[in-house]
Amino acid sequence: MKEQKASLAFKIDVRLADRVRSFCRERGVKYGFFIEKALEERLQREELKEDLLDLKVLRPSEKEAVSLEDYLKDKAHERP
Repeated sequence: MKEQKASLAFKIDVRLADRVRSFCRERGVKYGFFIEKALEERLQREELKEDLLDLKVLRPSEKEAVSLEDYLKDKAHERP
């Protein structure tokens, strides 16, 4: 199955656009592919930062955590 694509329109500094086009042309990389991968990588980095912050914030309460198995057992016993 072919991957669906969407268009995004945005404005960036002309010097940056020229650098990206030149980089892609010199290396034989398709412009759209390069931009798509750059956006994916940036999103992954931002999500990782959020995960690390969550870990830092939640680490102290880890001692109070129960296993999923125990939690589900307790929930099953609560049902009427």
